[in-house]
Amino acid sequence: MAQYSRVSGSVCLITLQNPPVNALSAAVRQGIVDLVKRALGDQKVKSIVICGQNGVFCGGADIKEFGKNMTGPPLVPMIHAIEASNKPVVAAIEGSALGGGLELALGCHYRIAHSKARLGLPEVTLGLLPAAGGSQRLPRLIGVPAALNLITTGRHVTAAEALQLGIVDQVTDQNSVDTAVKFALSVAGQSLDSRRISTYPCPRPSDLDALFEEAMQRVRQSARGAIAPVACVQAVRAAATLPYAQGMEREKELMANLFTSGQARALQYCFFAQRAVGRWSMPSGARWDTSKPSPVHKAAVIGLGTMGRGIAVALAQAGVSVVAVETQEKQLMEAKQAVSGMLQRGAKRSGVAPVLDSISYSPNIQAVADVDLVIEAVFEDMSLKEKVFQQLSAICKPGTFLCTNTSALDVDHLASQTRSPEMVVGMHFFAPAHVMKLLEVVYGPRSSPQAVATAMQLGKKIGKVSVAVGNCRGFVGNRMLKPYLEQAFFLLEEGATPELVDGALEEFGFAMGVFRVSDLSGLDVGWKVRKGDGLVNPGLASGPQARVRQGHRYSPLGDLLCEQGRFGQKTGRGWYQYDTPGGRVARSDPWLHSFLEGYRAQHGLVARRIEQQEVLERCLYVLINEGFRILEDGIAAGPEDIDVIYLFGYGWPRHRGGPMFYASMVGLAKVLERLEHYHQAHPDVPYLQPCNLLRRLVASGSPPIHKWREVIKKLHSQL
Repeated sequence: MAQYSRVSGSVCLITLQNPPVNALSAAVRQGIVDLVKRALGDQKVKSIVICGQNGVFCGGADIKEFGKNMTGPPLVPMIHAIEASNKPVVAAIEGSALGGGLELALGCHYRIAHSKARLGLPEVTLGLLPAAGGSQRLPRLIGVPAALNLITTGRHVTAAEALQLGIVDQVTDQNSVDTAVKFALSVAGQSLDSRRISTYPCPRPSDLDALFEEAMQRVRQSARGAIAPVACVQAVRAAATLPYAQGMEREKELMANLFTSGQARALQYCFFAQRAVGRWSMPSGARWDTSKPSPVHKAAVIGLGTMGRGIAVALAQAGVSVVAVETQEKQLMEAKQAVSGMLQRGAKRSGVAPVLDSISYSPNIQAVADVDLVIEAVFEDMSLKEKVFQQLSAICKPGTFLCTNTSALDVDHLASQTRSPEMVVGMHFFAPAHVMKLLEVVYGPRSSPQAVATAMQLGKKIGKVSVAVGNCRGFVGNRMLKPYLEQAFFLLEEGATPELVDGALEEFGFAMGVFRVSDLSGLDVGWKVRKGDGLVNPGLASGPQARVRQGHRYSPLGDLLCEQGRFGQKTGRGWYQYDTPGGRVARSDPWLHSFLEGYRAQHGLVARRIEQQEVLERCLYVLINEGFRILEDGIAAGPEDIDVIYLFGYGWPRHRGGPMFYASMVGLAKVLERLEHYHQAHPDVPYLQPCNLLRRLVASGSPPIHKWREVIKKLHSQL
């Protein structure tokens, strides 16, 4: 899996061969060990260049080998042997040098990078740390602060930044292998004593203790319970305070703790789940590999509110020509200004020219007549959307894909308003649409595989993680969110405070608890939905029916706050109070606590002490239970789809792996038992009743998550 050749007479060229990213599998490592040994023994060879085939240096360790018995030569002695070589070894970096790939390059004596290459140590994103000397060599090479930044975040750097930091010796626009060969010829025979990074003293800033204390504080705050970033700080500290050999021992010890942790399993599951969702399938049997997407050169966005603007920006930044339609003149002018600003800021961040001329604006829906695909992003109102789809059906050329950005409405009903229902799918973006990574692609029973394939492909083109899901109220994400939110309200009725509920969820790993999120997005958003569903009834302020709707328990707490004009951050008051309307810092609100006490007294509710564990079980297990129902209903094809939606759209902590993975880690039998317990205590909350699929999985011995699809398939065939 590595090729040996001699070029320019005296340079040995070792080419890694393991497509697509030349990962350091056992065979590749064996190849490197054998070929380096051969080059060192070949008297005609005066210097060595290591490169990767197909324009990629090396993407790091082979993640498929994790969790298996490791075979082949270990990475650390292999890199040490390269560094100890008495002939200069040059890394020719093209494409990417990530993780073990960068550690391999750091073991070489020189590093030449192509200007378009990217480098980084992203192990922390898999719940690990750079354990082939990366945590010990990088601080010695570029200093502690810069190394801490790269290792604890896992971020990739450009070749230009790598040169500035001192990671690489040279950057070229030419062929990096040719440049490296010329460079290798020029350094042949020179002393290598000053080129072995492991022998460098680690630069020690005078305020070393304060620096590490601050780094640890920062990491704990942003990691929200993830252990790998903390271990990364500890490993870099070892580089700064211990001799190299002892630092390597500490790196090994820290890695051993991480490697077998539940968090590493969760993060590696996320890595594979993100790839699995691209291999989508539909109940009809249509699949990603048999459905051909159509090219989308020109797209239209109808409605330029917050969502429409973000969608237009995402399309334009990906090189799609956009027709942006807004019938309200004032809104159109505001949108034009806002979109230009967003494009300019995005271009400045990326260091490219803004693509302002790729968007044309019109107040007339007729302007979309010749586009390949339309995304409707008007107000969330069924009658308005019906009208838009009727117009689009009449205006657009045959073969135009018609997509709706609805977050919950019936995609199939909208399709029925058109002449070609098979061309209609949902493309549910998340706000802000040009930033948030998730895209739910919603197919109805009449959506064609080509329409789904085209929406999925377009999602990929604009940098989204796209997940294909079936059509139902709220699709996957919002359908699961509803019982989660309701349980939070019920907990307030029973004695909890917003601070207690949010504290439990934030300690679990969410960036914001349910009530802080509600204040941020606006309490009036949910109020409007509940009004539309006929649940809000101001005439039922008291009496036994005030907390019952359609025979089930209901909490009007959110409605009562909205009636007081408390819409959250925008009004300066919601579940919390803020210094001013639009303020961001949530403070405990004595008024709200008194209001909750009065509400409980009015309804004869006795407040009790609620523990954090109950908050987590009730909020998270109902969300998980709804996830099992979604799998049972065939709305999502597998647990990975649900988990990816929650990771990228709803802020589920990555080190917990997603709700369905979390259920498998807690133990399905435990989730079932706690749901039964809470359903017994609250028989008027039907969704607390454990789902049949969950019962079936427990009865099947709680198989690992990758085997759930077999049980789901059996269940569907029996139905």
